[in-house]
Amino acid sequence: MQFGEHFIDELKARLRPSDVIGKHVKLKRQGREFAALSPFSNEKTASFFVNDEKGFYHCFSSGKHGDIISFLMEVEGLSFPEAVERLAIQAGMELPAADPKAEARAASNKKTISIIEQAQVFFEKCLRRDMGGDARAYLKGRGLTGEDCTRFGIGFAPDSFTALVDELSQAGASIDRMVEAGLVIRPDDERENKRPWDRFRNRIMFPITDARGRLIAFGGRAMEAGAKAKYLNSPETSVFHKSQILYRYPNARKALHTPGNGARGLIVAEGYMDVIALARAGFNHACAPLGTALTEDQLALLWRAGPEPILCFDGDKAGLRAAFRSVERALPLVRPGQTLRFALLSDGQDPDDLIRDKGPDAMKRVLEKSIPLVDMLWRREIEKEHLDTPEAKAGLKNRIFTALREISDEGVRDQYKTALLGRFDKEFGRPKWTPGGYDKKWGGKQKPSKSQEQKMQPEAQQMARERRVIGAVLEWPELLESVDQTLFGLKFISPGCENLQNALLSYWQDTIAVDKRALIAHIEEAGLANTIKPFVRERNLIIAAMGGVDAALTDRTVKWLAEARKLMGREDAHGARDETRGRLADTIRSDKRDALQRLARALGPEKSP
Repeated sequence: MQFGEHFIDELKARLRPSDVIGKHVKLKRQGREFAALSPFSNEKTASFFVNDEKGFYHCFSSGKHGDIISFLMEVEGLSFPEAVERLAIQAGMELPAADPKAEARAASNKKTISIIEQAQVFFEKCLRRDMGGDARAYLKGRGLTGEDCTRFGIGFAPDSFTALVDELSQAGASIDRMVEAGLVIRPDDERENKRPWDRFRNRIMFPITDARGRLIAFGGRAMEAGAKAKYLNSPETSVFHKSQILYRYPNARKALHTPGNGARGLIVAEGYMDVIALARAGFNHACAPLGTALTEDQLALLWRAGPEPILCFDGDKAGLRAAFRSVERALPLVRPGQTLRFALLSDGQDPDDLIRDKGPDAMKRVLEKSIPLVDMLWRREIEKEHLDTPEAKAGLKNRIFTALREISDEGVRDQYKTALLGRFDKEFGRPKWTPGGYDKKWGGKQKPSKSQEQKMQPEAQQMARERRVIGAVLEWPELLESVDQTLFGLKFISPGCENLQNALLSYWQDTIAVDKRALIAHIEEAGLANTIKPFVRERNLIIAAMGGVDAALTDRTVKWLAEARKLMGREDAHGARDETRGRLADTIRSDKRDALQRLARALGPEKSP
């Protein structure tokens, strides 16, 4: 019976190794692990350890290492299918039904993989023969020895159109199977008597395996300087799907789980030689995508191995662009215990260069200085434009909110919101406004022009509106769910309102909660207990201005945004209008027509979107 990877992963997710192994071995907890006497040898001191977090066991006395499936195979002598079936019963999972078509595909794939394995033997032989002299010299120049080539399975495809075709044909392989394996190209029109030819010619060959360690494809580096493609991978086949594979992934995953490694995730480099250089330097938990940006499937592989992989990129512009693409791909997928870190090397360097020039310790220092995903996201946003005007800073804040919407996990999104908006405050502060104009720090003028003076509202009216805006949030903190971005950009004349604005936003960023008692306690702890007293006196007026005690939250939000828009004035109302339009879009999707009409009215003379 065939078991898909998803079935096996689900099986392992449902069963803790300590529960399975504990039925055969008496385990004793030691910190994050469990220890026991080895079931594989006679001993008096515990050398057998089980780690639930990483999903493996390791026996120092015998050197055996594996997961719950391999453990049952070892201690009970079960076959792989028998061990899986036994564990599936324990996990309460139904075994997948037999699929004749799937079994036929598996049998065909097995034959295809066999052909690829024969090609691997041929390429390794060619590297050692006279025809591989230039390739050996190149590899030696990159610091690789003959032992290294054997360890990493490196070979050479000769500069011939038929060398591999002839070799495999003599071994009994059919042309159809060679084409299916991606090793041979069949001419479009065989009536011209053109023979099929080798896909890889005059290239150093790197074997590519799937997550189970099966050889399924090759990557070839051109020896010819003017080759159209410096690196050429096998085409998509029944066994090889480039977007789902990472170079040397099974080796890296095994190394990561070796006791004493200590890393929280795999190292991801950009190419074959970088991974090989890292492994030779002792960083055996390194892998790489196959010449493209990381895909969702590849990220899933990384997180299956460890919670915090480190992506290594050159520190030049191309490397940063690749890092930013990875940020974009990862944001919708991050969740607790599933993130990324980024290690940026000096301009123009890659791990291979750094290790050859300065040694493994230099690479270790780069990895130790890796930055979390949230820091790379911040860097992506601040480097998009010069932040020397109020408009540019507002654009940055809008981009932050756009990025936050990409994060699907609510808890992670809240933490990113706190971190990013807190950093915005620290770096740029909030724009301060008085009747004299904007703060110079925000690119404003010390004194308003005559036209600006004509547009200013009377101070008393403005301050009354400020109290309604702040007082409404004090009365109904749940408004922050919808209006926090607009509140962030408001400029207050009243020092008391400005202080409460800061307190409200710091509360929101720190707690992401809507509890009124907690909010008041936060304000009092900030030394603003006296500042809220006028709002208590005006409570009834504020409630009436927001639609009354029984008004729906949507109605209050509409009225609050309308007040904020008037407070900001026509020139500065873009943020409020944008947020109101966002609320309209959400309401349209929810098909609440009455709420839609109320929100549309909040746009005033502007046309609704």
